Amino acid sequence: MTSIIDFFSRKPGTLFLFDGLGAGFTACSLFLISGYFSAHFGMPPNMLTYLATIGSIYCAYSISCCFLLKSRWTPYLRIIGVSNVLYCMLTISLVYAHYTDLTLLGLSYLLGEVVIILSLAFIEFKVANKLTTKKI
Repeated sequence: MTSIIDFFSRKPGTLFLFDGLGAGFTACSLFLISGYFSAHFGMPPNMLTYLATIGSIYCAYSISCCFLLKSRWTPYLRIIGVSNVLYCMLTISLVYAHYTDLTLLGLSYLLGEVVIILSLAFIEFKVANKLTTKKI
């Protein structure tokens, strides 16, 4: 884990790119699922569309940070880290609200997504902290 933190601390733009691509993948997957496969997931299509829209916004934010920022990465890393945690909290609350309707596939997908995104948020916070301590 330390080597991952060290790598992204040297190249924070890459972390934003990684986050943006992941958010884009999430958004595309959820749009696809909501349009064609929602019955196989058990989550109402409009809820999947809301999550996909949020993913699209996070994608645009992270990709923008990747290409537009040249310094002062820390506050922007914290913003996307907090945003990712909030997204996971929303996803967990939707899983709780629709638990009886979710299929095993839907539950697995959504909880797997939460685990991956929380792991990414953890890395973002660690990198932000490391960048802050480097400047002191």
